[in-house]
Amino acid sequence: MSRRGKWIRIGAILAVLLVGVPRIGCRRTPSLDDALSSITEPYRFSILRWQLSQILGRPEPAGQREERGAVSSEGSELVVEYFSLLDQARTARWEADAIANGVHQGDLAVKLTELENLQTRRDALTDSVRRILAWQIRDVLNRQGIFNPADRFLQVGFSFPPLNFRLDRPPNVLIISPRERIESIREIMLVQDLDQEQFEDIEASVDELGVSSLVTELGGFGGTYPTFVAGDVSLPWTIATATEEWLHQYLAFAPLGFMYLLDSIGIARNYEIATINETVAGIVSGEIADLVMTAYYPQYRAPGGEGSSSAAGFDFNRTMRELRLAVDELLANGEIERAERLMEERRQFLVSKGYSIRKLNQAYFAFYGTYADDWE
Repeated sequence: MSRRGKWIRIGAILAVLLVGVPRIGCRRTPSLDDALSSITEPYRFSILRWQLSQILGRPEPAGQREERGAVSSEGSELVVEYFSLLDQARTARWEADAIANGVHQGDLAVKLTELENLQTRRDALTDSVRRILAWQIRDVLNRQGIFNPADRFLQVGFSFPPLNFRLDRPPNVLIISPRERIESIREIMLVQDLDQEQFEDIEASVDELGVSSLVTELGGFGGTYPTFVAGDVSLPWTIATATEEWLHQYLAFAPLGFMYLLDSIGIARNYEIATINETVAGIVSGEIADLVMTAYYPQYRAPGGEGSSSAAGFDFNRTMRELRLAVDELLANGEIERAERLMEERRQFLVSKGYSIRKLNQAYFAFYGTYADDWE
Protein backbone atom coordinates (compact mmCIF):
# COMPACT_ATOMS: atom_id res chain seq x y z
CA MET A 1 0.00 0.00 0.00
CA SER A 2 1.34 3.44 -0.89
CA ARG A 3 1.96 6.07 1.79
CA ARG A 4 -0.89 8.13 0.31
CA GLY A 5 -3.29 5.17 0.36
CA LYS A 6 -2.34 4.45 3.98
CA TRP A 7 -3.23 7.98 5.09
CA ILE A 8 -6.49 7.87 3.14
CA ARG A 9 -7.43 4.66 4.93
CA ILE A 10 -6.49 6.09 8.34
CA GLY A 11 -8.51 9.20 7.54
CA ALA A 12 -11.52 7.10 6.58
CA ILE A 13 -11.31 5.18 9.88
CA LEU A 14 -11.07 8.41 11.87
CA ALA A 15 -14.06 9.81 9.99
CA VAL A 16 -16.13 6.73 10.85
CA LEU A 17 -15.10 7.06 14.50
CA LEU A 18 -15.88 10.76 14.64
CA VAL A 19 -19.33 10.23 13.16
CA GLY A 20 -20.13 7.03 15.01
CA VAL A 21 -18.81 7.66 18.51
CA PRO A 22 -21.23 10.47 19.40
CA ARG A 23 -24.11 8.24 18.31
CA ILE A 24 -22.86 5.36 20.42
CA GLY A 25 -21.70 6.81 23.71
CA CYS A 26 -21.46 10.63 23.78
CA ARG A 27 -24.91 11.82 22.95
CA ARG A 28 -25.16 15.58 23.54
CA THR A 29 -27.51 16.62 26.32
CA PRO A 30 -29.75 19.46 25.14
CA SER A 31 -29.09 22.67 27.09
CA LEU A 32 -31.70 25.01 28.53
CA ASP A 33 -31.10 27.40 25.65
CA ASP A 34 -31.65 24.63 23.10
CA ALA A 35 -34.92 23.65 24.74
CA LEU A 36 -36.09 27.26 25.00
CA SER A 37 -35.20 27.91 21.38
CA SER A 38 -37.28 24.93 20.31
CA ILE A 39 -40.29 26.10 22.34
CA THR A 40 -40.16 29.79 21.41
CA GLU A 41 -38.94 29.67 17.80
CA PRO A 42 -42.42 30.13 16.26
CA TYR A 43 -43.12 33.12 18.50
CA ARG A 44 -39.83 35.05 18.66
CA PHE A 45 -39.76 38.74 17.96
CA SER A 46 -36.86 39.58 15.63
CA ILE A 47 -35.29 42.89 16.59
CA LEU A 48 -33.07 42.74 13.50
CA ARG A 49 -36.03 42.27 11.17
CA TRP A 50 -37.94 45.09 12.85
CA GLN A 51 -34.94 47.44 12.68
CA LEU A 52 -34.48 46.71 8.99
CA SER A 53 -38.15 47.48 8.38
CA GLN A 54 -37.65 50.87 10.06
CA ILE A 55 -34.47 51.63 8.11
CA LEU A 56 -36.00 50.63 4.79
CA GLY A 57 -39.34 52.23 5.52
CA ARG A 58 -40.43 55.62 4.24
CA PRO A 59 -38.73 58.42 6.25
CA GLU A 60 -40.77 61.23 7.74
CA PRO A 61 -40.80 64.53 5.84
CA ALA A 62 -38.18 66.83 7.33
CA GLY A 63 -40.72 69.47 8.21
CA GLN A 64 -42.73 67.03 10.35
CA ARG A 65 -39.98 65.72 12.57
CA GLU A 66 -40.63 68.31 15.28
CA GLU A 67 -43.85 70.14 16.02
CA ARG A 68 -42.09 73.13 17.64
CA GLY A 69 -44.64 75.73 16.59
CA ALA A 70 -47.58 73.76 17.98
CA VAL A 71 -46.09 72.59 21.26
CA SER A 72 -47.22 75.36 23.59
CA SER A 73 -50.96 75.45 22.83
CA GLU A 74 -52.29 73.64 19.76
CA GLY A 75 -49.88 70.75 20.23
CA SER A 76 -50.96 70.10 23.81
CA GLU A 77 -54.61 70.32 22.77
CA LEU A 78 -53.97 67.72 20.07
CA VAL A 79 -52.41 65.39 22.64
CA VAL A 80 -55.35 65.84 25.01
CA GLU A 81 -57.74 65.09 22.15
CA TYR A 82 -55.84 61.88 21.34
CA PHE A 83 -56.15 60.59 24.91
CA SER A 84 -59.79 61.68 25.10
CA LEU A 85 -60.51 59.60 21.98
CA LEU A 86 -58.65 56.74 23.63
CA ASP A 87 -60.93 56.94 26.69
CA GLN A 88 -64.04 57.14 24.51
CA ALA A 89 -62.93 54.12 22.47
CA ARG A 90 -62.29 52.16 25.65
CA THR A 91 -65.83 52.93 26.86
CA ALA A 92 -67.34 52.07 23.47
CA ARG A 93 -65.48 48.74 23.44
CA TRP A 94 -66.77 47.90 26.92
CA GLU A 95 -70.34 48.78 25.87
CA ALA A 96 -70.05 46.70 22.69
CA ASP A 97 -68.85 43.70 24.72
CA ALA A 98 -71.73 44.20 27.17
CA ILE A 99 -74.28 44.27 24.33
CA ALA A 100 -72.70 41.20 22.68
CA ASN A 101 -72.86 39.27 25.97
CA GLY A 102 -76.47 40.28 26.66
CA VAL A 103 -75.58 42.38 29.73
CA HIS A 104 -76.82 45.62 28.16
CA GLN A 105 -79.39 46.31 25.47
CA GLY A 106 -78.49 48.23 22.33
CA ASP A 107 -77.61 48.04 18.66
CA LEU A 108 -74.30 46.20 18.44
CA ALA A 109 -73.67 47.25 14.82
CA VAL A 110 -74.11 50.93 15.71
CA LYS A 111 -71.79 50.62 18.68
CA LEU A 112 -69.11 48.84 16.63
CA THR A 113 -69.34 51.57 13.98
CA GLU A 114 -68.87 54.19 16.71
CA LEU A 115 -65.84 52.32 18.02
CA GLU A 116 -64.31 52.08 14.55
CA ASN A 117 -64.79 55.82 13.95
CA LEU A 118 -63.15 56.68 17.28
CA GLN A 119 -60.18 54.44 16.52
CA THR A 120 -59.80 55.93 13.03
CA ARG A 121 -59.75 59.48 14.42
CA ARG A 122 -57.24 58.50 17.09
CA ASP A 123 -54.98 56.70 14.60
CA ALA A 124 -54.91 59.81 12.40
CA LEU A 125 -53.42 61.78 15.31
CA THR A 126 -50.83 59.20 16.40
CA ASP A 127 -47.78 60.41 14.46
CA SER A 128 -48.30 64.07 15.38
CA VAL A 129 -48.92 63.20 19.04
CA ARG A 130 -45.74 61.18 19.42
CA ARG A 131 -43.68 63.95 17.81
CA ILE A 132 -45.21 66.56 20.11
CA LEU A 133 -44.61 64.44 23.20
CA ALA A 134 -41.03 63.72 22.14
CA TRP A 135 -40.37 67.44 21.76
CA GLN A 136 -41.95 68.27 25.12
CA ILE A 137 -39.99 65.56 26.95
CA ARG A 138 -36.75 66.67 25.31
CA ASP A 139 -37.50 70.28 26.23
CA VAL A 140 -37.86 69.38 29.92
CA LEU A 141 -34.77 67.16 29.87
CA ASN A 142 -32.74 70.02 28.45
CA ARG A 143 -34.08 72.41 31.08
CA GLN A 144 -32.75 69.96 33.67
CA GLY A 145 -29.35 69.93 31.98
CA ILE A 146 -29.76 66.40 30.63
CA PHE A 147 -28.42 66.42 27.10
CA ASN A 148 -26.18 63.40 26.43
CA PRO A 149 -23.94 60.92 28.31
CA ALA A 150 -20.77 62.83 27.33
CA ASP A 151 -21.78 66.01 29.15
CA ARG A 152 -19.78 65.06 32.22
CA PHE A 153 -16.65 65.24 30.06
CA LEU A 154 -17.53 67.80 27.38
CA GLN A 155 -20.20 70.48 27.76
CA VAL A 156 -21.30 70.39 24.13
CA GLY A 157 -25.01 70.87 24.80
CA PHE A 158 -26.49 68.70 22.02
CA SER A 159 -29.06 65.99 22.65
CA PHE A 160 -28.12 62.33 22.25
CA PRO A 161 -29.46 59.78 21.61
CA PRO A 162 -32.35 61.36 19.69
CA LEU A 163 -35.63 60.84 21.56
CA ASN A 164 -37.78 58.82 19.19
CA PHE A 165 -40.52 56.32 19.95
CA ARG A 166 -43.51 54.59 18.39
CA LEU A 167 -46.96 54.61 19.98
CA ASP A 168 -47.52 50.98 19.21
CA ARG A 169 -47.97 47.66 20.99
CA PRO A 170 -44.54 46.50 22.25
CA PRO A 171 -43.37 42.89 21.98
CA ASN A 172 -44.30 40.42 24.71
CA VAL A 173 -41.59 38.96 26.90
CA LEU A 174 -40.92 35.51 28.36
CA ILE A 175 -39.15 35.69 31.73
CA ILE A 176 -37.47 32.64 33.20
CA SER A 177 -36.31 32.21 36.79
CA PRO A 178 -35.02 29.18 38.69
CA ARG A 179 -37.64 27.75 41.04
CA GLU A 180 -35.23 27.69 43.98
CA ARG A 181 -34.50 31.44 43.90
CA ILE A 182 -35.81 34.64 42.36
CA GLU A 183 -33.54 35.69 39.53
CA SER A 184 -34.16 36.45 35.88
CA ILE A 185 -31.85 34.07 34.01
CA ARG A 186 -33.43 34.50 30.57
CA GLU A 187 -35.68 37.09 28.93
CA ILE A 188 -36.91 36.25 25.43
CA MET A 189 -38.84 38.73 23.30
CA LEU A 190 -41.98 37.33 21.67
CA VAL A 191 -44.21 38.74 18.93
CA GLN A 192 -47.09 41.05 19.80
CA ASP A 193 -50.08 39.08 18.48
CA LEU A 194 -50.28 36.35 21.12
CA ASP A 195 -53.42 35.59 23.13
CA GLN A 196 -53.72 34.31 26.69
CA GLU A 197 -54.05 30.70 25.58
CA GLN A 198 -50.72 30.96 23.74
CA PHE A 199 -49.16 32.61 26.81
CA GLU A 200 -50.21 29.64 28.91
CA ASP A 201 -49.12 27.05 26.34
CA ILE A 202 -45.63 28.56 26.18
CA GLU A 203 -45.40 28.75 29.98
CA ALA A 204 -46.52 25.13 30.39
CA SER A 205 -43.84 23.92 27.98
CA VAL A 206 -41.13 26.00 29.64
CA ASP A 207 -42.17 24.98 33.17
CA GLU A 208 -41.60 21.35 32.19
CA LEU A 209 -37.90 22.21 32.02
CA GLY A 210 -37.90 22.63 35.80
CA VAL A 211 -37.93 26.42 35.88
CA SER A 212 -40.46 29.16 36.65
CA SER A 213 -41.76 31.14 33.68
CA LEU A 214 -44.04 34.04 32.86
CA VAL A 215 -45.14 35.54 29.56
CA THR A 216 -46.33 39.10 29.93
CA GLU A 217 -47.08 42.20 27.92
CA LEU A 218 -44.70 45.14 28.03
CA GLY A 219 -45.69 48.76 28.39
CA GLY A 220 -42.51 49.92 26.71
CA PHE A 221 -39.43 48.44 25.10
CA GLY A 222 -36.10 50.25 24.65
CA GLY A 223 -34.23 47.47 22.88
CA THR A 224 -35.12 48.93 19.47
CA TYR A 225 -34.74 52.34 17.88
CA PRO A 226 -37.23 53.96 17.80
CA THR A 227 -38.40 52.54 21.12
CA PHE A 228 -41.87 51.08 21.69
CA VAL A 229 -44.42 52.75 23.97
CA ALA A 230 -47.91 51.27 24.31
CA GLY A 231 -50.38 53.72 22.78
CA ASP A 232 -53.46 52.78 24.78
CA VAL A 233 -52.72 53.94 28.35
CA SER A 234 -52.96 57.33 30.10
CA LEU A 235 -51.10 60.51 29.18
CA PRO A 236 -48.93 60.68 32.36
CA TRP A 237 -48.03 57.01 31.99
CA THR A 238 -47.15 57.44 28.31
CA ILE A 239 -44.84 60.38 29.05
CA ALA A 240 -43.12 58.51 31.88
CA THR A 241 -42.65 55.35 29.78
CA ALA A 242 -41.33 57.20 26.73
CA THR A 243 -38.84 58.96 29.02
CA GLU A 244 -37.82 55.76 30.76
CA GLU A 245 -37.13 53.88 27.53
CA TRP A 246 -35.01 56.82 26.29
CA LEU A 247 -33.12 56.81 29.60
CA HIS A 248 -32.20 53.16 29.10
CA GLN A 249 -30.61 54.11 25.78
CA TYR A 250 -28.95 57.17 27.36
CA LEU A 251 -27.51 55.03 30.18
CA ALA A 252 -26.20 52.45 27.70
CA PHE A 253 -23.41 54.94 26.96
CA ALA A 254 -22.52 55.15 30.68
CA PRO A 255 -20.94 52.40 32.85
CA LEU A 256 -24.18 51.47 34.63
CA GLY A 257 -26.21 51.09 31.45
CA PHE A 258 -23.40 49.37 29.58
CA MET A 259 -23.15 46.72 32.31
CA TYR A 260 -26.92 46.30 32.08
CA LEU A 261 -26.58 45.87 28.32
CA LEU A 262 -24.02 43.10 28.87
CA ASP A 263 -26.44 41.47 31.30
CA SER A 264 -29.34 41.76 28.85
CA ILE A 265 -27.50 40.03 26.01
CA GLY A 266 -26.13 37.32 28.31
CA ILE A 267 -22.43 38.23 28.21
CA ALA A 268 -22.13 39.16 31.90
CA ARG A 269 -25.16 38.19 33.98
CA ASN A 270 -25.74 40.57 36.89
CA TYR A 271 -29.19 40.71 38.44
CA GLU A 272 -28.23 43.53 40.82
CA ILE A 273 -27.15 45.75 37.90
CA ALA A 274 -30.53 45.18 36.24
CA THR A 275 -32.30 46.20 39.46
CA ILE A 276 -30.20 49.36 39.88
CA ASN A 277 -30.61 50.36 36.23
CA GLU A 278 -34.38 49.88 36.19
CA THR A 279 -34.75 51.69 39.51
CA VAL A 280 -32.70 54.69 38.38
CA ALA A 281 -34.58 54.94 35.09
CA GLY A 282 -37.92 54.58 36.86
CA ILE A 283 -37.24 57.29 39.45
CA VAL A 284 -35.81 59.80 36.96
CA SER A 285 -38.54 59.21 34.36
CA GLY A 286 -41.22 59.73 37.01
CA GLU A 287 -39.74 63.07 37.99
CA ILE A 288 -39.36 64.19 34.36
CA ALA A 289 -42.94 63.14 33.61
CA ASP A 290 -44.19 65.25 36.52
CA LEU A 291 -42.31 68.25 35.13
CA VAL A 292 -43.72 67.70 31.62
CA MET A 293 -47.25 67.45 33.02
CA THR A 294 -46.75 70.64 35.04
CA ALA A 295 -45.32 72.54 32.08
CA TYR A 296 -47.72 71.43 29.35
CA TYR A 297 -50.76 69.74 30.95
CA PRO A 298 -51.37 71.35 34.37
CA GLN A 299 -55.15 70.88 33.99
CA TYR A 300 -54.64 67.14 33.44
CA ARG A 301 -53.01 66.42 36.80
CA ALA A 302 -55.15 64.95 39.54
CA PRO A 303 -54.54 66.07 43.17
CA GLY A 304 -52.24 63.63 44.94
CA GLY A 305 -50.90 62.13 41.72
CA GLU A 306 -52.11 59.26 39.58
CA GLY A 307 -52.41 55.63 40.44
CA SER A 308 -52.26 55.53 44.25
CA SER A 309 -51.56 52.02 45.49
CA SER A 310 -53.91 52.38 48.45
CA ALA A 311 -57.63 51.92 47.92
CA ALA A 312 -60.19 51.47 50.69
CA GLY A 313 -57.41 50.84 53.19
CA PHE A 314 -55.61 48.27 51.03
CA ASP A 315 -51.96 48.92 50.14
CA PHE A 316 -50.87 46.86 47.13
CA ASN A 317 -47.20 47.85 47.35
CA ARG A 318 -46.94 46.92 51.00
CA THR A 319 -48.65 43.59 50.34
CA MET A 320 -46.19 42.78 47.56
CA ARG A 321 -43.17 43.77 49.66
CA GLU A 322 -44.29 41.51 52.49
CA LEU A 323 -45.01 38.63 50.13
CA ARG A 324 -41.62 38.98 48.43
CA LEU A 325 -39.81 38.84 51.78
CA ALA A 326 -41.79 35.76 52.85
CA VAL A 327 -41.12 33.99 49.53
CA ASP A 328 -37.39 34.79 49.68
CA GLU A 329 -37.21 33.29 53.16
CA LEU A 330 -39.04 30.11 52.16
CA LEU A 331 -36.87 29.62 49.08
CA ALA A 332 -33.71 30.18 51.13
CA ASN A 333 -34.87 27.33 53.39
CA GLY A 334 -35.50 25.06 50.39
CA GLU A 335 -39.30 25.16 50.77
CA ILE A 336 -40.07 25.68 47.09
CA GLU A 337 -43.54 24.10 46.97
CA ARG A 338 -44.65 26.01 50.05
CA ALA A 339 -43.44 29.29 48.54
CA GLU A 340 -45.34 28.56 45.33
CA ARG A 341 -48.54 27.74 47.23
CA LEU A 342 -48.21 31.00 49.17
CA MET A 343 -47.81 33.02 45.97
CA GLU A 344 -50.89 31.43 44.42
CA GLU A 345 -52.94 32.07 47.58
CA ARG A 346 -51.90 35.72 47.61
CA ARG A 347 -52.61 36.03 43.88
CA GLN A 348 -56.19 34.89 44.45
CA PHE A 349 -56.50 37.37 47.30
CA LEU A 350 -55.20 40.21 45.10
CA VAL A 351 -57.66 39.27 42.36
CA SER A 352 -60.46 39.60 44.94
CA LYS A 353 -59.18 43.13 45.59
CA GLY A 354 -59.42 44.02 41.91
CA TYR A 355 -55.82 43.38 40.80
CA SER A 356 -55.97 41.11 37.75
CA ILE A 357 -52.69 39.22 38.17
CA ARG A 358 -52.82 36.18 35.90
CA LYS A 359 -49.80 34.39 37.33
CA LEU A 360 -47.69 35.09 40.42
CA ASN A 361 -44.50 33.07 40.74
CA GLN A 362 -40.72 33.35 40.92
CA ALA A 363 -40.54 34.67 37.35
CA TYR A 364 -43.12 37.35 38.19
CA PHE A 365 -40.99 38.67 41.03
CA ALA A 366 -37.82 38.31 38.96
CA PHE A 367 -39.33 40.68 36.39
CA TYR A 368 -41.59 43.08 38.28
CA GLY A 369 -39.45 42.96 41.41
CA THR A 370 -36.62 44.47 39.35
CA TYR A 371 -38.40 47.82 39.59
CA ALA A 372 -37.36 48.30 43.21
CA ASP A 373 -38.82 51.80 43.50
CA ASP A 374 -42.33 50.42 42.92
CA TRP A 375 -42.40 48.49 46.19
CA GLU A 376 -40.44 50.79 48.47
